[in-house]
Amino acid sequence: MTMGLLHLPLPFLVSTLTSPRNLSSRHNFYGSFQMNKRSTVDTKVYSTSVVRRSANYQPSIWKHEFVESLTSEFTGEKSLNRRDMLKRRVKMMLNKELLLEGDSLRQLELVDELQRLGLSYHFQIEINQILENMNEKFRNGKDLEWNNNLYATALHFRILRQHGYYIPQEVFEKFNNELESSNSISEEKAKGILSLYEASFLAIEGEGFLDEARHFSIQHLSKYLKSSGDEIVCTMVRHALELPLHWRMPRLEVRWFINLYRRKPELNPVLLDLATLDFNIVQSTHQDDLKYASRWWKNTELGQKLDFARDRLVTNFFWSVGMGCKPHLGYLRRMSTKIASLVTIIDDVYDVHGTLNELELFTDVVERWDVAAIDSLPNYMKICFFALHNTINDMTFDAVKNHGVNVIQYLRKMWIDLCKTFLIEARWNYTNYKPTFEEYLDNAWISVSGSLLLVHAYVFATDLIMKGDLEYLEHYLDILRHSSMIFRLTNDLASSSEEAERGEVAKSLQCYMNDTGASEHEARRYIKDLIIESWKKLNEIQMLNYSPFISRDFIEIALNVARISHTVYQHRDGHTVEDQETKDRVSSLFINST
Repeated sequence: MTMGLLHLPLPFLVSTLTSPRNLSSRHNFYGSFQMNKRSTVDTKVYSTSVVRRSANYQPSIWKHEFVESLTSEFTGEKSLNRRDMLKRRVKMMLNKELLLEGDSLRQLELVDELQRLGLSYHFQIEINQILENMNEKFRNGKDLEWNNNLYATALHFRILRQHGYYIPQEVFEKFNNELESSNSISEEKAKGILSLYEASFLAIEGEGFLDEARHFSIQHLSKYLKSSGDEIVCTMVRHALELPLHWRMPRLEVRWFINLYRRKPELNPVLLDLATLDFNIVQSTHQDDLKYASRWWKNTELGQKLDFARDRLVTNFFWSVGMGCKPHLGYLRRMSTKIASLVTIIDDVYDVHGTLNELELFTDVVERWDVAAIDSLPNYMKICFFALHNTINDMTFDAVKNHGVNVIQYLRKMWIDLCKTFLIEARWNYTNYKPTFEEYLDNAWISVSGSLLLVHAYVFATDLIMKGDLEYLEHYLDILRHSSMIFRLTNDLASSSEEAERGEVAKSLQCYMNDTGASEHEARRYIKDLIIESWKKLNEIQMLNYSPFISRDFIEIALNVARISHTVYQHRDGHTVEDQETKDRVSSLFINST
């Protein structure tokens, strides 16, 4: 196909950043692991004395009974009616801004506040009109009143790019002299540099100025924090330097920003009231979704019967909320929680518990998708396969009933591909084989399960499922690859040391160090650069999406998979270790009202 950007066969990401290597001998070894050799599978009965590894995973800190006890006072008509009243007042405010057409900076700030307070989904028509008007003025060469204001220009650049409008990096050229003379930083200049910093993460490939702007901003904002600057500005700077807005999990960011907004001297009380109420109402919806998922998990008994694996139902639900937090995406959250829970269990089957012989058999059974083929499996694998088989078949039935499309072949393919990549990593581990960096990533961007989550998410979140769209997604188009690559690399940065101690296969850090002789510090810097390059590719897809198959809603879900990975793996492997930070995050989103 030659229909646009997403159809072009882009080279493998790493090949643009590293020189080619002669991998012939390794590729022969790798190629010998293909799964088309069913006749060689050993189906002998297993000894009960097999010595198995253990990762010593801790039990879940969230019990089913506690989840079932969650309640909210914001579910009744009183709360919904008050929210409707506040929404009408904000709509009047937005319509007044549209009619005046005077202070376009104020319009931008209002859009930014609505987004960061989690309210933009209520006012998408009005927001789209504001941004369309601004884009038209920009395209027609009309000067906006804040053209020489760095803060406003960067805010305009960031928000319009977030919504798919292409604004060139050249809008910042006029500020070169101003930036070079930034020795001492006032509060106003700090706000401008912070705005530039956040905008720089919307860069696409080839935009060298924005790379320089990011490095410049980090240097000068760090210097500003050492001065006695404004408390609110310093709080926002520290937050941004820890993780930029464009990379943050939307729902968690909303909770943080509401708390900050309360402290702002120039706050809009109507917006604050609506944001607080809306957060609590949506939280009650998320509680219902979590209860549903917890009941399903309890009924599967996987947490009890497969006690070698991670029991992480609530953490998986946290992930699904990261993918889509809006109230109407309840089916996505409920089903994605099931998928993520099954991935976690099966991942531990391959990484921790299964023998290589058993894993060969399990992969073969998944490829056949036939319960009649499970007789050769040990009991724990039978339990696992039945749960997978029944769950995916139920989801397929829902798709046929609601959309008239049989999706089973597409969902099966994703599970088959995932298990094959798990098996390749298990073989590497059992044979002490050290893959090259390219070999590792070529397998690992699939084994991290991002592409599987996204193809399932398409089925869960699409109003009208089209067979052609699924066939298109089936070929791992670039949006799946780049989102999954960020997922993989953030995971590796957080979990490499712990997984190496457990004897698991080398991750990207170790593979890069083995290939190049680099230190761990140098390898981490390189991996972080790869993450930035992957984000540039996602940004380009967001702005220049020429594909008729990919909606903006699906693009947002793909971006959110990358964002949630930054959050979960920000400091450590937050998916595996339910520490105090994980507990605080879950509590702030699903337990404590704001």
